[in-house]
Amino acid sequence: MARSTARKRALNTLYEADEKGQDIASLLQERIAHPGAQTPLPQYAIDLVQGVADHYSTINQTIDEHSTRWPLSRMAVVDRNILRIAVWEMLYNPEVPSKVAIDEAISLAKSLSESDSPAFIHGLLSAVERDIALQAQEEQEAAERAQSAQRIADLVESESEEEQTDAPERSAGLDQDGTPDQSNDGDERSTQQDSQPQQPLAAPESSLDEMSFEPLSAFEQLDKPVGGDESSE
Repeated sequence: MARSTARKRALNTLYEADEKGQDIASLLQERIAHPGAQTPLPQYAIDLVQGVADHYSTINQTIDEHSTRWPLSRMAVVDRNILRIAVWEMLYNPEVPSKVAIDEAISLAKSLSESDSPAFIHGLLSAVERDIALQAQEEQEAAERAQSAQRIADLVESESEEEQTDAPERSAGLDQDGTPDQSNDGDERSTQQDSQPQQPLAAPESSLDEMSFEPLSAFEQLDKPVGGDESSE
């Protein structure tokens, strides 16, 4: 059976419970057991009525918050139950797009309610649709921020673990690949050299006093007469 027909059967049950002031769930069980002259309630009609009963307070509050003309209690009985069906589909049935739920509600209002009801129902449900879309967007943005924060936290944790892993190797004088770290060897050798006591310079093996010089032959020649012995003169 088409869902449009199921919505009409659900509306009949909700309308009857509203007029009688009877509990919706109990009347639903009666109609399931004894459908009367009509055919048995289709499954989607049962889902609609049971869904409205399960979320009755939230659905009524949503309608009241978005009504700009009058409160739920002053609305026509048929109108408020058309709204209840549509709001349940919009809030709790992801298989039905909001626009489809609105169109179906307007169609019911045109055939079963006053002439001004379709416009009123359309305006109210459109406001509900906008709020649902806004809430979905806010939830998506919040989820994206949470994912971004989690990625940052994971990155920080990963870097911290890497630092903790590298710390023992650095303290043991090893590079990240396990080889000895030679970056400080020059400084260590320089420090060791500086710490050793300096030895005094060794004295030369011979001093100037102990050195002997032979007379230069040129000076000896100056003492001799030029051209021969003195006796020759």
